[in-house]
Amino acid sequence: MADSVSALMAIAQELSAETGARGSPPLLFLTDPARTPDPAAIAARLPPGAGVIYRHFGAPERREVAAALAAICRARGLALLIAGDPALAAAVDAAGVHWPERLIPPRRAGFALETGAAHCARGIAQAARAGLDAALLSPVFASRSASAGRPLGLFRAAGLAQRAGLPVYALGGVGARTGRRLLGLGFAGIAAVGALAKA
Repeated sequence: MADSVSALMAIAQELSAETGARGSPPLLFLTDPARTPDPAAIAARLPPGAGVIYRHFGAPERREVAAALAAICRARGLALLIAGDPALAAAVDAAGVHWPERLIPPRRAGFALETGAAHCARGIAQAARAGLDAALLSPVFASRSASAGRPLGLFRAAGLAQRAGLPVYALGGVGARTGRRLLGLGFAGIAAVGALAKA
């Protein structure tokens, strides 16, 4: 676990340094109800400087889980973002919000850190117009996520990242092996679910 997470963090830090991205964690862990049933345990193993995006999908226990994640993130030097729920983000004093593509607002909501999901050039443009700190582009590679569509492919995704006008994270099928293929292609960081859940 520690070796593969460290390897992924090292690649993410290289990407961040290449693009000069500042202010956003180079490595983001996204929770998933099916694939990461115990997100707190995974967050507790992440290296300082990483980030956690809590996607609760309306779960009844979301306030308790968000509060637990917030405590872990404060103790470990991690940035916590709450997906699509600025009220919950404010309630647990999270660093910010991650916006699903369909919910990206016209302008940022006033948090220190705000990111948006993107699956094409239009989503990236929405995130840029809103003044978000970064976009998470997916799926770059084939992914086991039930919601992932057809992969963009590395070169198409890289082209989108290079023309984005804001930092772009690679999400979808990114692990320690595929992550090295992102180097030098304009990505600012790595976002992952499975690679961090199983590592």
